[in-house]
Amino acid sequence: MSWFERIITLKPRQRGFHLITDELISKLPELSNIDIGLAHFFSQHTSASLTINENADPTVRQDLESHFNYFVPERASYYRHDYEGDDDMPAHIKASILGASISVPIRDGKLQLGTWQGITLGEHRDRATSRKIVATLQGQLKL
Repeated sequence: MSWFERIITLKPRQRGFHLITDELISKLPELSNIDIGLAHFFSQHTSASLTINENADPTVRQDLESHFNYFVPERASYYRHDYEGDDDMPAHIKASILGASISVPIRDGKLQLGTWQGITLGEHRDRATSRKIVATLQGQLKL
């Protein structure tokens, strides 16, 4: 059993949901050496999230953004944490609901995502900076 870990820095993105599967894979050449295993991805941020969802139709990501903006509104009168702007506390709530990490099985050097699945970054801030994702690969190496 082998382990590998890398911190991947993603470029700053606008607020919304962004498909990042190909970007993560491109920065993990070690993935191709794993016969069977697990890839774990962890966001080191409290105002961004990771999720697995539709990878083909971009309207799904637009609808996710619309839903979460409705579900977790800005400027709610009961928010106390608003030091960094109206999107501050809602960003933390969205990140908590969706989560900071995902795990994906690996087989024959490839992530075993379904046909229509992709790894999505939920960027919940209006003016986000770059985001860091810890990628941990664990598995049996190819012979």
